[in-house]
Amino acid sequence: MASRTMKVIGMMSGTSADGIDAALVEIAGAPPALRAKLAGHFHAAFRPFVRERILRLANGAATTAAEISELNFLLGEELASAALAACRKWAIAPQDVDLIGSHGQTIFHQGAKAKHQGTLRIPSTLQIGDISVLAARTGVTTVGDFRPADMAAGGQGAPLIPFTDYLLYGDSARGRVALNIGGIANVTVIPARAKPEDVFAFDTGPGNMIVDALVERTTRGSAAFDRDARIALSGRTIPELLVRLMREPYLRQKPPKSTGREGFGESYAQDLLAWGKRHFASPADLIRTATIFTPMSIADAFRRFILPKTHVEELIVAGGGAHNPLMMAQLAASLPDVEVVPASRFGVPPEAKEAFGFALLAYESYHGRPGNLPSATGAKHPVVLGKIARVRGGESRGRN
Repeated sequence: MASRTMKVIGMMSGTSADGIDAALVEIAGAPPALRAKLAGHFHAAFRPFVRERILRLANGAATTAAEISELNFLLGEELASAALAACRKWAIAPQDVDLIGSHGQTIFHQGAKAKHQGTLRIPSTLQIGDISVLAARTGVTTVGDFRPADMAAGGQGAPLIPFTDYLLYGDSARGRVALNIGGIANVTVIPARAKPEDVFAFDTGPGNMIVDALVERTTRGSAAFDRDARIALSGRTIPELLVRLMREPYLRQKPPKSTGREGFGESYAQDLLAWGKRHFASPADLIRTATIFTPMSIADAFRRFILPKTHVEELIVAGGGAHNPLMMAQLAASLPDVEVVPASRFGVPPEAKEAFGFALLAYESYHGRPGNLPSATGAKHPVVLGKIARVRGGESRGRN
């Protein structure tokens, strides 16, 4: 067990690929007495050409091994630059950081076997952003590539943030659900007085991914997302389309389950645009309907999989979708008996939570302790997550 506080930087680049979030977290102890405090948050936007390359690969465009290899190292450099910029903002020297935990950038994730164009695909996942480059440029031991260990143990490799949710939000009296609305929306269900094995989690379906793709397409790249839901609020909901969207088979699939761009990415948005063209729907109407679809699919997951087995009093919301007023209003209206509260009420702002989570996971991995919750991922047993890139041939200064 670590006897002193370690400074750990957690880094996250999500499925929206809008940039890199870094969180400086001061951590000590070990579960169940682990103590963690957010000491700083930093966001670095991707340069347009980097984001374009990420999205092109993540959306399944034809590529080569050379392109994936090059982007892996390029993102390692991008992550290192973001970590060093964050240190400058926080006025700390990189050598005073004990550890970095980097999720990397997902370009493919398939948590379960599935048929694609008649071919059976086995579960696999790929996050890029080489941690050896990140460790070398910063001089800080780095943990990354968290998901494969869980998948090797029979899990879906996602979601991994439930470990953090359990530590942050577990309560002796209140049943809570932690919701993150990133590119994909995911929930962690934490019953009152829950033990780790009582927690379950899954991806509910789309978060901001479809809306972002529609905005980018219909504005010809002049906007990457619908700030304050301005476009959506200028349109009207299309009932016929919303009914069609709510028939999405993934919504009926039982947990554990996970999804990503392979389910709700570019091709999904293209199908919506084609539908809109056939039915003379305006871009604003399509964007509003897709915006409403996200909270309605989340509420549907509550009714199908959560409320029948767990009494829930609070829904704690994080991620970019927490800043979308239309999504939040629809979510509150769809779940009238559940109090919707921002993650910031618990000391971690919505935009920092996933980076905060990967700092905790890196800390646990570094000390040889499991970081997955099998009840969330479907793994056969707990496993130590990630791989470690050490620096200067020895232990980080923080190891005890």
